[in-house]
Amino acid sequence: MPVATLFARLVDALLPPRCALCGLASGRRAVCAGCSADLPWLAWPCVRCGLPLGPGQSRCAPGGCELPPGSPVTRLRAPLAYDFPVDRLVLRAKFGRSLPVCQALGELLVEGLGPPAAAGGTPPLVVPIPLHWQRQRTRGFNQAGEIARVVARATGWPLRPDVLRRPRPTREQSGLTAQARRRNLRRAFSVAGVVEGRAILLVDDVITTGATVEGAAAALAAAGAGAIEAWAVARTCRRGSAPGHGADGVTGQDAGAARSA
Repeated sequence: MPVATLFARLVDALLPPRCALCGLASGRRAVCAGCSADLPWLAWPCVRCGLPLGPGQSRCAPGGCELPPGSPVTRLRAPLAYDFPVDRLVLRAKFGRSLPVCQALGELLVEGLGPPAAAGGTPPLVVPIPLHWQRQRTRGFNQAGEIARVVARATGWPLRPDVLRRPRPTREQSGLTAQARRRNLRRAFSVAGVVEGRAILLVDDVITTGATVEGAAAALAAAGAGAIEAWAVARTCRRGSAPGHGADGVTGQDAGAARSA
């Protein structure tokens, strides 16, 4: 048995992993099975924008999709509603400088979306939404980058945090309207690497209006990138769309069969 494996088992025996939510022993998981079952998983999402729909539905009604025609983003995916206790985890990751919570969020993202379809040919580049260097220095790390690290490890796809940059500081997005968010992010991103013809998987912690991922995707598309998909741990939902529930009240692991594959 490799020395690294023996060491990992010894650490687990002496310091068993604890659930990021309840604090109880969680085996090899960052969030225990009990807490995971109670999370606001999104059922029956739109295959394009990820909004939760009703049983058996897979697309928003015409004109109702949050990804407008011509968007540089081909698909938005998020397995969880930005609701309690997911919102608390995200805030702990962002402002509590908690790398273990970032790990937990990354694991929930991978768990919720399941194994990705096999990439034919060249795999996509896993690109986290960047922070401006001043904000990253204040926080100590980029939470999207840590979540993307988990995604890259789970998929085997190349992690490229150097591809996308945020050359100018922007206001915090929280509290801004959708229109103000888009103005705030105008020309906020630049591309530093070669992305021509490459598929891109953008990774962020939360999708609200989609302005951030659309701004990042626009910069990548202008640099010649191929298909651009965006994954986030959680997303906000429209009033009346029953965050974390299908239209018939399906919740938790019962919604597993209805989640996006």
